Parts: sequence; structure tokens; C-alpha cells
Amino acid sequence: MGKTRSKKISREFATRLDRLAGDERVRAVVLLRTPGGAEASGKRQSPGERAAAIEARRASAERALGDVDQVLAQFGGRRLAKKPDALGSIPVETTADGIRALASSRRVQAILEDQPLHRIP
Repeated sequence: MGKTRSKKISREFATRLDRLAGDERVRAVVLLRTPGGAEASGKRQSPGERAAAIEARRASAERALGDVDQVLAQFGGRRLAKKPDALGSIPVETTADGIRALASSRRVQAILEDQPLHRIP
């Protein structure tokens, strides 16, 4: 087994991280932990309610950016967007050790490998 073990990172992504040289960079999408993010009322929201929920999630995710930026700076990484998206995620570029450090943060819910999309012919 490799050195990357976290429930926040898929086994496949962890395997690829373990194969990287120490200074190699990888792109990832960091899903930030936002209070109430997993709640669902079961009723259809109005457009105003959806907009308010998205703004609340973004605001909550933005409060976590200081912690993310601190880890990225420590490992020579950087954010690839100025602020989180509607789902509370932010793309980053950093080393494998930087990904592992982000995964250990209580502010991070999950880390996904940033993969290119390919059109199906």
C-alpha cells in the first residue's frame, strides 16, 4: 500500500499521488466542508430559495479559504479560481504532499482528481 490513505481521496487518485515525484504538481478539486451542505428539505425550492442556498454555501466555503491557502502556500501550490463555486468547491494545483495535507484539514470534505472530459463520438 502507498502512503496516501484518506477517506477524502479515492483509492485510484491516492495510487496516482503515490507515484508522483516530490515536486510534481497535480490539479484537484477540493470540496470544502460547508455547514448544512448535505441537508435536503425534500420540497422543491423556489428560485429565490435556491439562490439564497447557493450564496450561503459559497459564503461558508469562502470562510475555509484561509486554511486552504495556508496549506497551498506551505507546499508551493495555488488556487485556480478566486472563489468557490455553487457547490462549495475550488480547483487547486499542488504537490502530492499538498493534497495529503489538504485531506487532513477539517475544512475539507473531499478531494477529487481534476480530470479532462472527453466527448463520446
